[in-house]
Amino acid sequence: MTWAGGATNVGVMLTWSEFRRTHRDLAAAGQGLLYRVGVGLAFLSTVRPDGGPRLHPFCPLITDDAFVGFIIPSPKQRDLRRDGRFALHSFPTEDNEDAFYLSGRVRLLEDGSARERIGSQFVSERVHIGVPDPEPDDDLFAFDIESCLLTRTDGFGDYRPRHEVWTARADDPS
Repeated sequence: MTWAGGATNVGVMLTWSEFRRTHRDLAAAGQGLLYRVGVGLAFLSTVRPDGGPRLHPFCPLITDDAFVGFIIPSPKQRDLRRDGRFALHSFPTEDNEDAFYLSGRVRLLEDGSARERIGSQFVSERVHIGVPDPEPDDDLFAFDIESCLLTRTDGFGDYRPRHEVWTARADDPS
């Protein structure tokens, strides 16, 4: 498999479909936190050309078989095409400090039928605000997962947050 930036030997990673199948509770909790307002919302961090971080809000899409996102022509799109590494964090919640974090690498998806299907989902999730279909130069990336952190709390200031950490290396039988 080849990830964005031309990387081929990047270690163990799971697609969203594999992650959801093997870590159902983590995936369900993460999807709930990312979609708690009805559409996917997260902060996406990429790697700038100078090696520094770049952080922006982002609207991920979770389909039956993938964790994806359309990225408009921008420094963030160029970062992902060049390097491919990402970190993603859910938006803050209103009543606690629960959080969901993923890191890994992206793959550029160029399949026209997948793009059309996922574009339709993007528009239908946002029908109430009338967004247009993604533009042809909006890249569609799949986010493959190397690590995950789920934090659960009992409100703000919880001095005993519960963290569940998963890494793909821990699942690798080799």
